[in-house]
This record gives sequence, C-alpha cells and structure tokens, in this order.
Amino acid sequence: ATEINLEEIQLGQLAEQNGSNADVKGLGKMMVEAHSNSLKSVTALAKKKLVTIPDSVNDKAQDAYTQLSAKSGNDFDKAYCNMMVDGHKNAIATFEKESAESRDMDIKEWSTAMLPDLRKHLDHVFACQKKCEKM
Repeated sequence: ATEINLEEIQLGQLAEQNGSNADVKGLGKMMVEAHSNSLKSVTALAKKKLVTIPDSVNDKAQDAYTQLSAKSGNDFDKAYCNMMVDGHKNAIATFEKESAESRDMDIKEWSTAMLPDLRKHLDHVFACQKKCEKM
C-alpha cells in the first residue's frame, strides 16, 4: 500500500506539471491529495503494528516515472491515464484480496475502507482517459 501511494503521489505531481490537458492536471492533483491522505493512514497503521514501511518509490515506480517524464503533450496525457488505469486495477485487486483474506482485523478493515476511494479514482481515470482519446 505504501509503495502504491508513493508512486501515485510522484506520478500525480508529474501530471500536474507536465499534463497538457486540464483534466489530466486535475486528475494528477486529485491523486496527490488522495494518496497523500492514504499514505498518512497507512503510516499510522504501520506504526501501530510496529512495521517498517518504505519511504521512497521502488525501482518499478522510478522506471514508470522516467518513461512518463520523457513524454509530452497528448502522448503524456494518454500514457499517464493508461498508467493510472493499470495501477488502480492492480491496487483494487490487491486491496480486495487483503480485505477478504487478511487475518489481521486492522489490516482487513483498512483495506476494506480504502476500496471505495480506489474505485472512485478508477472511474475518474476512465473519464479522463476517454477525453484524452478524443484529442
């Protein structure tokens, strides 16, 4: 969850800066805000559980950032939306699995609580993706 949040924040900041479409910039801003809040809550949960979590993006996320930052204009916008679709589909699958299978009630409850926001994000991404495809 921490890695997902860190990646979404980093890519969202890039979208705010490099997006050529107002919808993409707005989506980036929404991702930064929402995933910053999620990062705070998962950090609090990790602290409660005495679990160490990463404080920087992993290599996969850094590669995604590098690939995306090389693009511009509508190519950037489309690539960002595509990354957000893939990322949120994977995040939803991960959180659904944890909410169904975790033996730790705190983690199970936290995962379940995060799912509506992740699904909402995916809906926003699909809408933004459709607008980018029309460009």
